[in-house]
Amino acid sequence: MIKLIVDTLGGDDSPRANVLGALKALRENEDLYIIFTGDEKEISKLIEENGFDDGSRYETVHAPEVITGEDQPTDAIRLKKESSMIKAIRILRESDDIAGLVSTGATGALVAAATLRIGRIRGVRRPAFCPILPTMTGGIVGVCDSGANMDCHPSQLLEFAVMGSLYMKHTFGIENPRIGLLNVGTESEKGDDLHKEAYRLLAASLGDSFAGNMEGRELLSGKYDLAVCDGFSGNVLVKTVEGTALQLLKKIKHDIYSKKLYMFGAMFLKQMFQEEKEFMNYQNYGGSVMLGTGKIIVKGHGSSDETAVSKCIEQALRMQKSELNSKIAEKLAELVPEAENTNTDNGGQENV
Repeated sequence: MIKLIVDTLGGDDSPRANVLGALKALRENEDLYIIFTGDEKEISKLIEENGFDDGSRYETVHAPEVITGEDQPTDAIRLKKESSMIKAIRILRESDDIAGLVSTGATGALVAAATLRIGRIRGVRRPAFCPILPTMTGGIVGVCDSGANMDCHPSQLLEFAVMGSLYMKHTFGIENPRIGLLNVGTESEKGDDLHKEAYRLLAASLGDSFAGNMEGRELLSGKYDLAVCDGFSGNVLVKTVEGTALQLLKKIKHDIYSKKLYMFGAMFLKQMFQEEKEFMNYQNYGGSVMLGTGKIIVKGHGSSDETAVSKCIEQALRMQKSELNSKIAEKLAELVPEAENTNTDNGGQENV
């Protein structure tokens, strides 16, 4: 049985989307056990309303306080100890039999709490977010990092490449992920000092897996399985792509209704439009996994619906079953043996 914690507060449609998404995952995975943190009364009500009666596969921890996006991360960790997120982090740290956490709450607080209280895999200097996007060839592409680290060193970009490629391989079955370094051009000498040095490191360490520099417009082309970038650039890239897809769908819908001829033609293409909408809907691709932490952390969009939450849980299950964290530690020890400054032990720190 794989145990996961679901933080039910902090998202736009919480706790409803979080609880229903977890129930969906429970129905689809017999080896899954869920620990809900949040308002116990609301959680119980939602579970009862949705007819899930297998009480042996879930439990609830009462934690009604919410961390918002307005809270300073360090203040939230220190002052909101009864919040659903911080209680979840505490339980995760103290329980060896719990594999990970899924949350749609405040990103800053989650990053800070996970890094400080859960700790990092040995050899990882900084954990990184890695969301998944669809490609035009019907595949997927990961983006690592997409917002956890605003300023990076070239060696950290190498870590992101290693962690991200192992994630794509062992979680999604891509045997030899093609890795691109986000840059302003494809030539090896393009970019600032950070990207020139990162290019040298990736080329020397990754061999044929490194596909060179990648321009942002090629992200969804299907030519790459992983885009490596600093958190600032990656966050802008992912949000620009998601926003463009949503706005394009809105424009197509507006244009269809602008003329009767278009409306008539759209009747014959209704199924195709529905398929394209589902293809571009980021809710169908789960959340951003936080690679490099001592236990599994999956951060869902704040606007996640129940489908997105269930996909986040699926990601966590796949990561646990593939023993991804141990594979990351082994590979980093092989490539960067001097990186001995981090581990998963945070003994002596104040309890969350």
